[in-house]
Amino acid sequence: MNYYAVLLPMRDKEKSRQFREEHLLFLEKGRREGWIFANGRFTDQSGGLVIYKARELQEVEGYVQQDPYIIHGARNYEIHEWEMVLGE
Repeated sequence: MNYYAVLLPMRDKEKSRQFREEHLLFLEKGRREGWIFANGRFTDQSGGLVIYKARELQEVEGYVQQDPYIIHGARNYEIHEWEMVLGE
């Protein structure tokens, strides 16, 4: 399984407020089903980050396209494969 960091920079603050609850439900579903590893917002209000677990990039693209923030144009996105390093 691979990890992918998905940056969600702010595109439209009003739409982000409007669709926040739907976005949070989407994230909760992903954590429950195991395809979201972690998520959180940036404290400077510029957007957020979601770490997905998937076999390949196309799988992550499919998940991201289901995010209400993306569907409704509230956020842009950028995907990077991420190598997690754990301390001892």
